[in-house]
Amino acid sequence: MGKATWQQKLVGAANALITPRILQTYDRRIAYYDPTVNPCSSEYNQHVVYVFWHEYISVVLPTWGHTAATILCSKHRDGEWINQIGKAMGLHVVRGSSSRGGSSAIRQLKKNSKFSSLVITPDGPRGPRREMAIGPIYMASMLRMPIVPVAVGIDDAYRLKTWDQFAIPKPLTRIRLIAGPKIEIPRKADRDVLESSRLGVQRLLNRLCDEADQWATSGQVMQNEQPLVRKRLPRKLLLPPKTKRVQHTVLKAA
Repeated sequence: MGKATWQQKLVGAANALITPRILQTYDRRIAYYDPTVNPCSSEYNQHVVYVFWHEYISVVLPTWGHTAATILCSKHRDGEWINQIGKAMGLHVVRGSSSRGGSSAIRQLKKNSKFSSLVITPDGPRGPRREMAIGPIYMASMLRMPIVPVAVGIDDAYRLKTWDQFAIPKPLTRIRLIAGPKIEIPRKADRDVLESSRLGVQRLLNRLCDEADQWATSGQVMQNEQPLVRKRLPRKLLLPPKTKRVQHTVLKAA
């Protein structure tokens, strides 16, 4: 992996400056299954593994900028663009993937999980589109962190001719996000349990994306919806230990 080019650094800085302001012109709202997963809320009480599809990076990253979040991006050339944009937006960034830099990335993610949530696009960096890799499931099991699927719906978007059909919202359109429940992956899960969990999270995330799309296109009011407000918060957040066990959703094999 070489050093970032000046063009990549410039694009990262420009995106960090311009994108959040552009997003403010959209009608953006979010609904939470569990309000404690909102990193911008005083109810936030546990670091988690957020997963969302790669095609929605342009929507999600600016939303969580300057919060206690660490994004995983690949060591491939295209990952350098995300690296520069993420850093410029005040996110922690770890480089690596299942094919390059995996073990070192896991060590760094484990370190960062003590003070931030982890943000992973489980179908990146090369796809197939909307098919979840096993990595985030294994990570959640190993680190004892629940997974939270984050779905995105856009009323009207430009779609690039890339493997993920990368989405760029059209001006003034409706953008809707749904943050799903906390999903507990058993500790030290075997291969069969990991695979069952992978399929369960994948199905849930795709279903929530369908719901978010319907919400965005209809313009109807969703229960528990709220404006999507961008806030600057501490980038490192040490949470007190829990005094009692919190009940999470547990996905079981079909």
